[in-house]
Amino acid sequence: MLKVILIISVPMFVLFGLSADQLFISIFQKAPTSNAGTLEKLIVSDGSVSMDLNLDRLSGLAGAKTTTLNFAAERNSFFTVIVYNGELRGPTPGSMRLISRSGSDFSGRLGSAYRDLVIESRPWGSDHELVVYDAKSGFVFFDIEGQSFDYASTSRTLSVQNGRLLISKEYAKELGRPKDEGVIVGHISISASMRPIEITEISDGEVKSDVLPAMANPESGTVPGPDVIVGDLSGLAQFGNSSGTQVGLAVGTDSCNFGTVPLHWLATPENDHPVIPQNLYRMSGGSTNDERFEQIGQSSVKHAFEALQNNLCGLGCAANPNGTALGSGCSDPYSAGLNAGSNNGLGSRAWINPFTGAYPRGDSATPPNSHTGHTHTGPSHRILTEISDLSTTSNPGATYYAEGQYVTPHEYAWCQANPTQCNMNNNVSYRRYNVTGTTSPFTFSAAAATVRERSAISAWTGATLVDFRPDDVNDGMGTVGYKVTNPSAGVWHYEYAVYNQNLDRGIQSFSVPMPDGVTPSNIGFHAPPQHPGWTADGTAGNAGYSSLAWVQTLSNGALTWNSETFAQNPNANAIRWGTLYNFRFDSNRPPRTVNAALGFFKTGSPITVQVQAPSAFSAMVSGRVTTSGWRGVGYAKVVITDGNTTQTVYTNSFGFFTFINVPTGATYTISVSKKRHTFGPQQMAVNDNITNVTFINGQ
Repeated sequence: MLKVILIISVPMFVLFGLSADQLFISIFQKAPTSNAGTLEKLIVSDGSVSMDLNLDRLSGLAGAKTTTLNFAAERNSFFTVIVYNGELRGPTPGSMRLISRSGSDFSGRLGSAYRDLVIESRPWGSDHELVVYDAKSGFVFFDIEGQSFDYASTSRTLSVQNGRLLISKEYAKELGRPKDEGVIVGHISISASMRPIEITEISDGEVKSDVLPAMANPESGTVPGPDVIVGDLSGLAQFGNSSGTQVGLAVGTDSCNFGTVPLHWLATPENDHPVIPQNLYRMSGGSTNDERFEQIGQSSVKHAFEALQNNLCGLGCAANPNGTALGSGCSDPYSAGLNAGSNNGLGSRAWINPFTGAYPRGDSATPPNSHTGHTHTGPSHRILTEISDLSTTSNPGATYYAEGQYVTPHEYAWCQANPTQCNMNNNVSYRRYNVTGTTSPFTFSAAAATVRERSAISAWTGATLVDFRPDDVNDGMGTVGYKVTNPSAGVWHYEYAVYNQNLDRGIQSFSVPMPDGVTPSNIGFHAPPQHPGWTADGTAGNAGYSSLAWVQTLSNGALTWNSETFAQNPNANAIRWGTLYNFRFDSNRPPRTVNAALGFFKTGSPITVQVQAPSAFSAMVSGRVTTSGWRGVGYAKVVITDGNTTQTVYTNSFGFFTFINVPTGATYTISVSKKRHTFGPQQMAVNDNITNVTFINGQ
């Protein structure tokens, strides 16, 4: 392995803005002793990124509380490097989108952008070679400096280590601390598998051949084990006539096996093939039509059969000749019409364990796709949607998102035998669509490209999303999204979405803290419609799942919504896999960061997830005043003010101070004075108790 620090012998201007021939000529002019070689331009095939952030420094404090954020690099990212004869010569301008693999504890702008972060390699001459920014807005959060690059030519592995994360100029301004521009708040590391997109052979200083390799190794995918994803969504349409107030939709799904192992695709009656549910979501509400994100439709599952061996994802396809497996790198299409077939391989979700992929055999006493004993209508088994949720008159300016998912037993079985090669949590993708029509039939047109390996809730503009995994070993994951808006003076709207991606246990309750004296108003709940029961549909008594709205209760300092328990009704309207429910209310109190509680339906203890909820009417603010050597400064005068309310206290002999009954919902300035000492003032928003405010002499 050759370690390269970004102080390299070839001038960096050589690497940017030049054609291949110009690049090679420049290299040989700078290295005249070389007369032959191979120059490669490579991009990121896949990889991982880790950020260690000091939360105290990010908040303007002097502590050392840290958190680690883990991401996957978006596959085939054009984060490019140049390699000559196996030696790294440097990066070229490019970017790498990050896919979150851990929850976020952040509020504000960073919390909202957490799922849209990008690492960019900037052109030569920029202040910093690497930055971290928001893909949607271009807002730069962190500049990166001090990184070293390692490249292993035999494995084509790139490693970036020891990069220091600095608060950018615009982020320092956003935080209200412009002087913190350039403050180190953490470190970043990158590990990536690279693949060539251009290979040029040089002889006697001249280009002898210049080839563009296939998009990937034609013999395999890129991820260890089997790994099916939704590579593309297409053809969203209404099928059949309306029935009452509802219509049935379907969307085409193209799967891709990013894994190096062929994925089992054994048709029914075998129970070792993927099943494919489809969902529909709507973003609407508020002055900008993004106040809320709701699921408005869900389908039964399509049981896959006979894998075709296409190359949609451009990985190269190692085809399986008999269609009983999806070859490494291969893709398999299911048109919207095929996914809409009411009696063509469609079955109830109730039979499926979404984490293990388990379901009964088709020739068992409980076949998972029986259609006996019930009559099909237009909406049957398709994405069941209310006409009123699609009408452009009822929903002006709303945006719509189709979502597809693949659930397969093979990934779980492989994970059990190979614990480091578990690929069950990346099987969801979405695509935005436009809707035309005020009543049935409706028409649809794609409005954006498919966003791979991300659930549709990722499209919720301005929301903060927090993933949760109650039991990584035995069950899947979900996401809580939240957004707080201020629609009018003195009114805050709190909107929550709880999404169950592949948790078999289901979710039965959602609770947010409510301080004494705070009374919420306009309390609401939303869930997608449930399909009616039918013979052998996997629900208790073949009755189908309940659509009963959740009960809401305000007591014991919390606002709680809940369905019936499993013991009360095994068909209760719990948040089962592949569904998203909404909870909302208004308050006259501004937000604070709190822990919401999630209770589960089948099994498992409740867990907490960080969200925002109304703040109390007053709070406590405390901290310490010290010398530069961390000795407490006693009897210093400390003043807190928002321009209207002012309090003054003095530190004790050890330098500690406390303000009580500080009205929340305002931004305060805290200043310290003491003879022969100098302390800079600090500004902070007070929405809840604040501890560990630190003042250091000379800072």
